[in-house]
Amino acid sequence: MAKTAWIFSYKLKKGIKEEQFIEITQKLHDEIISKANGFISWEHYLQKDTWTDFVLWETEEDAKNGTTIGKGKEVTNQFYACIQMNTCTALISKQIKKY
Repeated sequence: MAKTAWIFSYKLKKGIKEEQFIEITQKLHDEIISKANGFISWEHYLQKDTWTDFVLWETEEDAKNGTTIGKGKEVTNQFYACIQMNTCTALISKQIKKY
């Protein structure tokens, strides 16, 4: 079974501190995302002011289902309130080969 990744790239809104964002992300991870079926891991990467997240899932179906698991939850709203949504790009990509 091939793994699937959410790959997100975005910038934070002005005034959002890195530590604040990581704290909110940790809460989202702990309360919602990590409890979803097929969740494997979530990694943050940062280059200057652009964040890239890799969220791994067991299957493509798990990854697609994970996109709605936090809908309407306060912690999800807090997470998205930190992001400049016009800078956000998102992919759901299935692993083909790992070298």
